Amino acid sequence: MKKNIGLIIAIILILVLIGYVITSNVIAATRKVENPIVTMEIENYGIVQIELYPDMAPNTVANFINLIESGYYDGLTFHRAVEGFMVQGGDKEGTGSGKVEQTIKGEFIANGYEKNTLRHDRGVISMARSDYSSLGKTTEGYNSAYSQFFIMTDNNTNVNGYYAAFGKVLGNGMDVIDEIAKVESIQEKEDTTNKTEEDKKDTTKNPKITKMTVDKKGVNYGEPKRQEAFDVNKYLMQLYGLSL
Repeated sequence: MKKNIGLIIAIILILVLIGYVITSNVIAATRKVENPIVTMEIENYGIVQIELYPDMAPNTVANFINLIESGYYDGLTFHRAVEGFMVQGGDKEGTGSGKVEQTIKGEFIANGYEKNTLRHDRGVISMARSDYSSLGKTTEGYNSAYSQFFIMTDNNTNVNGYYAAFGKVLGNGMDVIDEIAKVESIQEKEDTTNKTEEDKKDTTKNPKITKMTVDKKGVNYGEPKRQEAFDVNKYLMQLYGLSL
């Protein structure tokens, strides 16, 4: 009798354990994973929070998070604003022409990546990249993004499918972005005849990112996949038979 009771208890414990495991797995499978939230502190302007969309552009998000956590963006500026379009930042030189050693593949439709259907509407953040199509190097241009990003101040259908959109500004953050877009020193205008080269290199008045952090909501997005950057200057030198 005692053996039977012990067996019954053992079976009950096993069933309870199995039930616990099954329940835990069901909960884990059905629990909605929260997207990472970036907090960008901009000197004299305020705070901008951005929700990232790893389901749309996973490697782009992983790269952005990696740069944030390394402190790459701290102290960098917004260097460009196009009225009715976007503001751009994240260049290490603060001019938009900073050279990088590595890049990431563009996660957008024109580059053969079909999963990213995020439109470039107001508030969307996307990766800036180079355009080498005039050199016959379209693919190299598609895969030239690294740290520079732009935030849409208005909807624009022309760039849909050609740039890797990967998140969107939350709440009142767009009020801050709109103020940044008004800064004279970063506005891109057709008439720049009154600006010298030295004026263009003066980035002291550009809005500065004092700190950028990210809340990953407990998710590890891993190391981004990067590749060696296309050296356009080296290519041109070789193309025309010049020595470096």
